[in-house]
Amino acid sequence: MPTEAKLGLLARLEQGPVICAEGYLFELERRGYLQAGAFVPEVVLEHPGLVAQLHREFVHAGSDVVEAFTYYAHREKLRMVDKEHLLEELNRQALSIAKEVAEESGALFAGDICNTNVYVPSDPDTASAARAMFEEQVGWAVDAGVDYVVGETFDWGEEALVALETIKSTGLPAVITMAIHRSETTRDGWKPEDACKRFADAGADVVGLNCSRGPQTMLPLLERIRSSVDVHVAALPVPYRTTEAEPTFQSFTDPDCDVIPGDRPFPAALDPFVCNRYELEEFARKAHALGVSYLGVCCGAGPHHIRAVAEGLGRTPPASRYSPDMSKHAFFGTDERVKDEYKEYAKQL
Repeated sequence: MPTEAKLGLLARLEQGPVICAEGYLFELERRGYLQAGAFVPEVVLEHPGLVAQLHREFVHAGSDVVEAFTYYAHREKLRMVDKEHLLEELNRQALSIAKEVAEESGALFAGDICNTNVYVPSDPDTASAARAMFEEQVGWAVDAGVDYVVGETFDWGEEALVALETIKSTGLPAVITMAIHRSETTRDGWKPEDACKRFADAGADVVGLNCSRGPQTMLPLLERIRSSVDVHVAALPVPYRTTEAEPTFQSFTDPDCDVIPGDRPFPAALDPFVCNRYELEEFARKAHALGVSYLGVCCGAGPHHIRAVAEGLGRTPPASRYSPDMSKHAFFGTDERVKDEYKEYAKQL
């Protein structure tokens, strides 16, 4: 294993940006192995080879991290689908799959916890319930030997602090990221930069944003966060063309389509809004120029998006061998071996 592979998260961040691929829920739903709506990652048990292969594809595309597919693998989500008895098996299996791919590739091995969907500030018992869920999942991650733990997609700042405290109690590095909805605040009413400052002050090693917002509507918030904290900043947008009018992918409307159930494109009719790879490449350049050092793509990401992020940072991962090169295209090519008659006919295509 190369020397670089032995470096931990913080050491790697000191050397340069770290890329972390996310988006497993949406990618495996697209492939027909996970149900939109419930979004419980049962595929980890039903088709472990597919999860391992997706990990490998993301690493091939440029991800420095293999993040265990334990997002939404917590007690509340499994209770919703009447499969709470699978909780430990699912988590340990997801961690085992990720560890295998991380070890074979030299990538970092990350655990993952997330929003519980039980926390409400008016009920102290819900904070205790969330903490218990975090402790279960983080405990299994520690047993598996993760390099660090991600706590992500929180919209309650206080819940994120509970997650952070749980992670830090293990001595492992913690990455804490928020999902910011239309209001541009957490559900507690904290501005993103204030929330991230609280997390940094409480010991988070990396703070920032993931999910919900696409590149265009995440970048302005990142600039404010970067100027408010001294720790590393994370940015993992969804690969969708969110706008000032519709700043999150949950807020999209599609007036040109009248066959979407409920008239809400999220989550299964987002195709018209997808960013192309060049937009993700440009986002990576802009975010890095702001001082963002932990970069990735969240729900909706495919390996080609991760490759675009890597190339935006000036890297050439193995997948870059197959990056587009139109020079030898039958009609649009510039190579001298492309027939002139075909080049000329390209104007009519």
